[in-house]
Amino acid sequence: MANLGWKKYINAFLITSLIFATALYIGEYFSNRKIDALKAAESQIAIDILSSETKFALLGELACPDAPNSTLSQELHLLGEKLGYSEKNLASDNQDFINLKKQYSLLEIKDYLLVKKLKDCRNRPTAIIYFYKKDCLDCDKQGYVLTYLREKYPSLRVYSFDYDLELSALKTLADIYDIKEKFPALVIENKTYTGFKSTNDIKALIPEIAATTTAKNFD
Repeated sequence: MANLGWKKYINAFLITSLIFATALYIGEYFSNRKIDALKAAESQIAIDILSSETKFALLGELACPDAPNSTLSQELHLLGEKLGYSEKNLASDNQDFINLKKQYSLLEIKDYLLVKKLKDCRNRPTAIIYFYKKDCLDCDKQGYVLTYLREKYPSLRVYSFDYDLELSALKTLADIYDIKEKFPALVIENKTYTGFKSTNDIKALIPEIAATTTAKNFD
């Protein structure tokens, strides 16, 4: 009888081990598939970034009549969405992702500089620089407001930057506009504003978009 009891325990142990090993294998299999999918997405982002950099070189000399269509706002927005997806599914210290995020931030700065060169053009787009931090309580909410405004008003350019990203050009941009430790931070027409801003707040700061379609208010 004692031997039968031990056999029951051994069988239960073996069955439990088999279930655990199977679950571990399945989990690793799907995890590897997710990593492969993300790597493929990262590779495509890298190609898109290279393409965008080439376009910047081509667009830099365009005249004012072509200026509104010459910026890469829509393309940058799509790149940002891809990076946002990757950021949610990759470890925050993934070096490949960090490098892509740096390249994307440099593209945003380049596009912002192109927009600034249009200051004497009649149809110059309006630009908002947005700095956020991961530990900022209102930054997600601010991001939703800016995304909505950007989609509502095609002439609005929104450039979003992770303040903690180690990138010298980004640090220079933050220093120019005196971005320090209070977030979210917005730069509108060369003036810096800190703390959450609703859609109505932003429209009050940018009369040219306030005169167009009414947007939903995020209080």
